[in-house]
Amino acid sequence: MDYYSNILETIGNTPLVKLNKVVSGVPCLVLGKIETFNPGNSIKDRMALKMVEDAEKAGRIKPGGTFIECTSGNTGMGIALAAVVKGYKCIFTTSDKQSKEKIDILRAFGAEVIVCPTNVAPDDPRSYYSVAEKLSKEIPNSCWLNQYDNLSNRVAHYESTGPEIWKQTDGKVTHIVVGVGTGGTVSGVAKYLKEQNPNIKIWGIDTYGSVFKKYHETGVFDESEIYPYITEGIGEDILPKNVDFDLIDHFEKVSDKDGAVYARKLAKEDGIFLGYSCGSAVAGLMQMKEQLKEDDVVVVIFHDHGSRYVGKLFNDDWMRDRGFLETEMRIKDLIDAKKEKRFISAQHNQSIKEVLTTMKDHDISQMPVSKDGEIVGSITERGILNKIFSGLNPEEKVLIETIMGAPFPMVELDTEIKKLNMYISRENPAVLAKDITGGMHVITQYDIIQAL
Repeated sequence: MDYYSNILETIGNTPLVKLNKVVSGVPCLVLGKIETFNPGNSIKDRMALKMVEDAEKAGRIKPGGTFIECTSGNTGMGIALAAVVKGYKCIFTTSDKQSKEKIDILRAFGAEVIVCPTNVAPDDPRSYYSVAEKLSKEIPNSCWLNQYDNLSNRVAHYESTGPEIWKQTDGKVTHIVVGVGTGGTVSGVAKYLKEQNPNIKIWGIDTYGSVFKKYHETGVFDESEIYPYITEGIGEDILPKNVDFDLIDHFEKVSDKDGAVYARKLAKEDGIFLGYSCGSAVAGLMQMKEQLKEDDVVVVIFHDHGSRYVGKLFNDDWMRDRGFLETEMRIKDLIDAKKEKRFISAQHNQSIKEVLTTMKDHDISQMPVSKDGEIVGSITERGILNKIFSGLNPEEKVLIETIMGAPFPMVELDTEIKKLNMYISRENPAVLAKDITGGMHVITQYDIIQAL
């Protein structure tokens, strides 16, 4: 029989996968190191296990103790896996910008999670660094692993990730592209690969609001570079001891928007469901593609899984609220966003008074007119008012079909909202659309304003 003794034995030996559509225009072979195949769905499983086992060997924790860590989620997941198998408890501190999915996953493994404010200085007693350190001093038989300064972090990647990439590329790798947070991945991989071939280029991906790039280029820790950002998992407002700046050839900054857009593109164009920093890594590669040659072999290290970000960058409303949506809003998006989806229409043989009552009851100012299940016309408050001004008595039994206007135009679900100006006007205040189930919807000027 072929099986593992426990889940920790499945960490590592993740596949390399060729990227195709998402790197269109890049002149060389680009391979993704898909770290989501680790049991905790991220590269952090490697260093989490290493830190736990090194702490055990050093006697920093005794059986039944508590591991404490400040984490954006993925390192916590790796530690939680190790703790479950080995019989330890866990307390994690994290920042309030992290996705709800990450926090829920940590709690699913029995960990206690303390959410701390993002927008405070690292040495502020409320920061997730400070809270973790304080707890480790107060709780007996506890160990703060401190992934930022614990060099077991980068040793893990020197011992496993780097050798795997060298073997999988048959020593042909020329460039590594990887997001930089704690610095363990980039430094451990870089150290191993540069020992094999010092000409291999290491490109670190940074984000706006982080200090890494300027410090690497100038040696100056510039606090003016620090400001809040949305991207998760990369960038820092501190200089972790795990970051070996001498091993990194270049830092490339990527915006919050571009990281999110490229994570979505990875899923839609190459079928690889990955996290925020993975999108940032591909976006950074695309920003630097002019520096690559045809015979280069690029490895992009993909840290974590898209399931951590379903409520954020894979949610259209979240993306739209931040102005991140790459494509124009379409009719189908507007229909999805509408709170009131009932289709309300007038019958051709109803009286004007009946129709006005329906409009009042539903707080609408226009309606399609139906006959035998077909749309045959439209009626608007403005149209009725004009008839009344011309002498029509709404109390008389006048059928709506005698004063109705032409039917509202029918548009396709994929029609871009900005193109509705070709249909909607003062005289024609709405359009019609059918959803994929055949249900009819009225799209009004008010709906468009609300959606935008």
